[in-house]
Amino acid sequence: MSDAETLAAVTAGRLLPVIVLEDPASAEPLAEALVAGGLRCAEVTFRTAAAAEALKTMASDPRLVVGAGTVVRPEQVDGAVAAGARFIVSPGFSATVVRRCAALGVPVFPGVATATEIMAALDEGIDIVKFFPAQQLGGLATLNALAAPFTTVRFIPTGGITADLLPAYVRHRSVVAVGGSWMVAPALIAAGGWSEITRLTAEAVAVAAFES
Repeated sequence: MSDAETLAAVTAGRLLPVIVLEDPASAEPLAEALVAGGLRCAEVTFRTAAAAEALKTMASDPRLVVGAGTVVRPEQVDGAVAAGARFIVSPGFSATVVRRCAALGVPVFPGVATATEIMAALDEGIDIVKFFPAQQLGGLATLNALAAPFTTVRFIPTGGITADLLPAYVRHRSVVAVGGSWMVAPALIAAGGWSEITRLTAEAVAVAAFES
C-alpha cells in the first residue's frame, strides 16, 4: 500500500479511533466491531505490553488499515512496522522518529502543540500533523490560531474530543480526521461491549459523513 493509499484510508471516514488494549485477545473482536461500524482504520497505542501483538492481529484483517500510536522512540517504529503498522502517530514531534519512519517508508503524523513544532514538521516534509492534546490546549480556538498562518498544513486533532464535539471538529477546513477514544473506551473493551462499540462507531461515522 502506497503512502497515498494509506492516507486515503485514514482520512476517508474522517475518524481515527485511538485504542488502548491490555489483552491481545480483544484485538480480533474489536476489529470486527469497528468494521461493522463502518470504519476502515485504527490506531493501536504503544502504551501497553500487549500493543505489538494486538496490532499484529488487527493488521492481519485486510479490511483495516492499522497504525501504531504513542510512538516516542525510533526503535518503537521498527517494532510497530514489523507488527504490520501502516502508519505511525506520535504524541509530540521527534525528528529521530520522523526520520526513522522516512527511512522505512511509512507515513508518520507527529504531534504538535505550537507553531514552532509545526515548522519543525514542515522542515521534515510533514504537512499532516496530530494536534495534541486538542481540548486541553484550547480546542478549536487554538486550532484556528495555528491553522491561520499554516494554510498548507492539515490536522488530526486528538485528546479530550467527545461525540458531542465531533461535528465542530469535522467541519474545520484544516482537519482531515479526528482522533478519539469514546467509541473504543477501555472499559467497553474490557467488558466485551462489541455491539456498543459498533453502535458508537456507526454513529460517529454517520456524523463525520454528514458534516464533511
